[in-house]
Amino acid sequence: MKDYFKVTTKTIVATGLGAAIFTLLFMYVKVPSPIPETSFQTAYGLSAFFATLFGPIAGGLIAFIGHALSDAVQYGSPWWSWVIASGVASFVYGFAYKRTKVEEGEFKIKDIVSFNVIQVIGNAVAWIAVAPVLDIVIYKEPANLVFTQGVVAAMMNSISAGVIGTLLLIAYAATRMKKGSLSKSS
Repeated sequence: MKDYFKVTTKTIVATGLGAAIFTLLFMYVKVPSPIPETSFQTAYGLSAFFATLFGPIAGGLIAFIGHALSDAVQYGSPWWSWVIASGVASFVYGFAYKRTKVEEGEFKIKDIVSFNVIQVIGNAVAWIAVAPVLDIVIYKEPANLVFTQGVVAAMMNSISAGVIGTLLLIAYAATRMKKGSLSKSS
C-alpha cells in the first residue's frame, strides 16, 4: 500500500507536467452542458491517465492544481468546493496505479474494467458527495442545484475519464515492452 503514496522525482515531474496540461485542457477543451456551470471536461481523461501511471498523490495534485489555476486565471479565484472535488476524484483514480499492467505493456479487458470501476467510484464520491456538500457548507448554494450539478458532473467526468483515459492507457501500453518479449539468443 505504501507504493501508492511514494513520492519520487518522477512523481513530482509528472505532477508539474500533468497540472500544466490539465489547466490548458480545463480552460480550452471542454463542452458546455445544459446544467449551469458544468461542462464535459477532457482534462479528467488526462488526470485519470497520469494517476494510473504515477499514483494517487500525482493524480490528486494534478487535478487540484490544474483546476485551481484554471479557475484563478478565468474567474479571478478558485471555486474551492469543485477544486477539492477534482483533487479527490483524481486521487481515487490513482488507485488503478498498481491494479493494471499498463507499465508491463498490457492493458487488457480485466485492466480496463478495473480502471473504469475505480474512476467511476472516484467521480461518484467527488461529484455526488464532496462537491455538493462543500458547495452548501462553503458557499451556501441551494441543495437542489448543487446535487443536480454534481450528478451531471459525475456522469460527464466518468465518460471523459473512461473514454479518454482508457484510450490513452491502451496507446501507452502499446509503447511498453511486454515482460518476457525479449529472450536470450544463443
